[in-house]
Amino acid sequence: MRYSKEHKQETHDRIVRRASVKLREKGAHGIGVADLMKDAGLTHGGFYAHFASREALVIEAFSYAMDRSTERWRKLAEELPPEQRLAALVDGYLSANHRDDPGRGCAVPALGAEIARESPKTRKAFAAKLDDMIAMIAAQYVDAPPKTARKQAMATLATMMGTLVLARIAGSGELSDEILAAGREAALAEAGAAAPKKPARVITARPKKAAAKVATRSAAQD
Repeated sequence: MRYSKEHKQETHDRIVRRASVKLREKGAHGIGVADLMKDAGLTHGGFYAHFASREALVIEAFSYAMDRSTERWRKLAEELPPEQRLAALVDGYLSANHRDDPGRGCAVPALGAEIARESPKTRKAFAAKLDDMIAMIAAQYVDAPPKTARKQAMATLATMMGTLVLARIAGSGELSDEILAAGREAALAEAGAAAPKKPARVITARPKKAAAKVATRSAAQD
């Protein structure tokens, strides 16, 4: 049976979406092509109709995940006054919800260590998406010169991502919660902002319906 170009593209996109979740959950080498295709509701034999190699799928899948993170951060920032944006981004990133749902969270803490050992092509693609994230965070430093904002964004992002990795290693108990809290404080200190006394303070200052919407979107993604 011959399928239309639209159908093939829809199938391709579905594979990428599902693979982006599974790769973040299991790691870049924790799941095979057959299982990835099965999870997307397809047979192993159809893989090469969509991708030239497993590496091609991995690149597309993590690129999709990182684009989703950056766009989600951008939308969250647009809903808040400039002085609250960075605190809300940090608070949502270093949350228990994000820690406990790696499959729908940021791809860097989930895959970064593995990608560092991949081919130059894969690392280059990953680095380009990471640079987009840095630029998005840097844009929140509205009063800083561009070079200073970029350095601050790198430090803040590194603190956020490192904190999340440590929190996941510690599990979901008291130590993990302490790591998240310490990371939030450190990230906001590096950003030159005062850390909120309560994790959701910045967000809950908004009307209840809006606050619920922001908190949910800041904690997870597809």
